[in-house]
Amino acid sequence: MKQANLKDYSRTYQEFDWSRETAAISGLPEGKGLNIAYEAVDRHAEGPLKDVLAIRLVRKDHSYQDLTYGDLKKRTAQFANVLRRLGIEEGEKVFSLLGRVPELYITALGSLKFKAVYCPLFSVFGPEPIFQRLSKGEGAVLVTNAQFYIKKVRDLLDRLPALKYILLTDVEDDLDDKALSFSKLMKKASEEFTVPPTGEEDPALLHFTSGTTGMPKGAIHVHKAVLTHYITGKYVLDFQPGDVFWCTADPGWVTGTSYGIISPLVNGVTSIVDEEEFDAMRWYGILEKEKVNIWYTAPTAIRRLMRMSFVPKEKFDLSALRLVLSVGEPLHAEAVVWGEAAYGVPILDNWWQTETGGIMIANFPSLKVKPGSMGKPLPGVEVGIADVDGEELVLLTDPEAQGHLVLKSGFPSIFRGYLHEEERYQKCFKGDWYLSGDLAKKDADGYFWFVGRADDIIKTSGHMVGPFEVESNLMRHPAVAEAAVIGKPEPSIGELVKAFVVLKEGHVPNEDLELDLIGYARKVMGPAVAPKEIQFVDSLPKTKSGKILRRLLKARELGLPEGDLSTLEKN
Repeated sequence: MKQANLKDYSRTYQEFDWSRETAAISGLPEGKGLNIAYEAVDRHAEGPLKDVLAIRLVRKDHSYQDLTYGDLKKRTAQFANVLRRLGIEEGEKVFSLLGRVPELYITALGSLKFKAVYCPLFSVFGPEPIFQRLSKGEGAVLVTNAQFYIKKVRDLLDRLPALKYILLTDVEDDLDDKALSFSKLMKKASEEFTVPPTGEEDPALLHFTSGTTGMPKGAIHVHKAVLTHYITGKYVLDFQPGDVFWCTADPGWVTGTSYGIISPLVNGVTSIVDEEEFDAMRWYGILEKEKVNIWYTAPTAIRRLMRMSFVPKEKFDLSALRLVLSVGEPLHAEAVVWGEAAYGVPILDNWWQTETGGIMIANFPSLKVKPGSMGKPLPGVEVGIADVDGEELVLLTDPEAQGHLVLKSGFPSIFRGYLHEEERYQKCFKGDWYLSGDLAKKDADGYFWFVGRADDIIKTSGHMVGPFEVESNLMRHPAVAEAAVIGKPEPSIGELVKAFVVLKEGHVPNEDLELDLIGYARKVMGPAVAPKEIQFVDSLPKTKSGKILRRLLKARELGLPEGDLSTLEKN
């Protein structure tokens, strides 16, 4: 077993200095700044990693398309030259609407190399969510395929005056003056491109995050964010020379960019990309065949895998697997423990947000794992539990005190604004502290524990109940596969706790089981916290990134507007 990069957490945390870490990556030649794509591709391609596999795409039919760091340098240079030839200017927005295909990775890195701002879109979006983001983001270029263009985009063009070109990845010839062939343009483009001077604070990435209602928010990140991508890859994902890494995140959301593209490449390892969507047996086959060392996935997938009737490590050779990590929704303790039995290693949870740009709190490979905990802060990031209701933010120092999870701004990947929404952005901060909107607590050993979103907290009979705690306890019942909890208005107590439960195979929903679950919950959690209502459901509404949409459950329960559903996972 390789020794972890982070050997002494306490010492590293105390001595950490972001400015010193800048020396670990090269920066542009001749001191001309810092560019994400140069750090991820060119500096490796110009050195000993030139012929090392950067990305291996596993196609639906199990065939491969491989890109070395040298290949990636040429292809991204071509795309940067395509943008130049089309008259696109630095700082303009390039959007992608694609699945896991090579053109997506070339578009992302080529855009960053050119100093355009890159913005990914979910490939499952319908026309209106696409319009909202292209319109608000003032997209100048959209890279997509012919099917998506015809079905989802073409009818929007009259409403998108800023959109200059649509580049189609699967046609050989241009459709018209605006819808052009990606491959035709690439063939004509030079494989040589010099990355222009890039300021650390130059905009690089635009990630839209859904609000409960109205238009999505566009979080802006800068090229300096690459330092967080590098450090989290080194210390949390524990990338080491020769590693094979697989991030299963959809490329349309922030994890798919930060850890599906940037972090592994900056750290010089090989990334596996699977063109297909979730398929348990296919996934285990890829882990075995590609000898994956580090696997980064989502609670949604883990919960599905937990339902399988076999022990994975007994059916597949997973001996190469050194780390399994999860992100998207807090991971219940049961899943962490299950991972130890299923893979021989626990599943390490971590916490971050679109706005933070990278992992902020994590269970590190060299530290003791406390199942159900978010872990400890990343070196270089100060995290606190605070009371934010007064004029001044007050940090809470008592162990187990519950409050708002806050992060001191100043780390490289903190977002620099919400596009066209300065007032909304300013409300995310109180003094030097970023308000995450999550509630948490910190134990005596410095581990953080997720309680719930501030707007998900249930106020019942004078108690403040976090849904995650109730859900975690319900999942300890042998019949429960998944659970989601909401507060339902009840005049006598404020809100009653209602649970939506997905059962494991072999269990039949009926009144006896409902009473058994309520009795179990009252015994484990106490009558004030335990659910008073239980509804059995076939599935829970989740985003593609694995987050349970409790607010959607509540809206449906109360007959309220459902808000933005553009990121809803299709069952």
